[in-house]
Order: sequence, then C-alpha cells, then structure tokens
Amino acid sequence: MQNKPCIFCNIIKSQDSSSIILRDDRIIVIRDLYPKAPIHLLIIPNKHISSLSIKSDELSKILGHMFTTAGQVATTEGVDQSGYRLIVNQGLDAGQEIEHLHMHLLGGTRLGPMNQA
Repeated sequence: MQNKPCIFCNIIKSQDSSSIILRDDRIIVIRDLYPKAPIHLLIIPNKHISSLSIKSDELSKILGHMFTTAGQVATTEGVDQSGYRLIVNQGLDAGQEIEHLHMHLLGGTRLGPMNQA
C-alpha cells in the first residue's frame, strides 16, 4: 500500500493526548479528521496490524476488544440507542487508506443504505 510512516503509530506513540477519546493497553479511540457523519470515531489497535489475513489468537482478542470498546464509546457519544455503524475496510479495493487495522464508528444521523458498491 504505502511506504510512509504510519500516522496511527505516530498518534499512538505521541504524548499529546488531546485527540484521544479513550486509551487503554490495547487500543485508542480518536475522532476522524474528515468525518462522514456527526459522530465519526476511529478505534485503532496500539499494535501495528496491517492485515486481517494474519491469523492469531492475539488478533482475535484485539478484534473482540475493538467491538466491545465500540459499544462503550457509542454509549458515551449518545448513539447507542439510536444506532451506529461499524466499518472495517481491508485492502485497497475496500477503500482502506491507512495500512493499520482500524474500525470506523459512525452515528448521530440516519445513515444511508450500504448497497453502493
């Protein structure tokens, strides 16, 4: 994909926590700089994982934690009852722009259908 330094790894290593909504030993949650909905968060593993193709117990645990965290931040952001969308893009054809596993949480408005392939 790209040979530039990973922007998410730089955010994770940064001491500036102003853009971080939640941080724990496995993930961080930040607001997307280019939101596609009133609520647009990124849930990012602290460990650089470039692909969902990597099969490991560690990846399974991180993915589970990402989904659990999504539910928690949806509650904090006030979209847990009205609804929200979780998206993981894998690879260029899916629109993945940063080669570091991450999940988008979108909400705060009625989202359109997902049939626009």
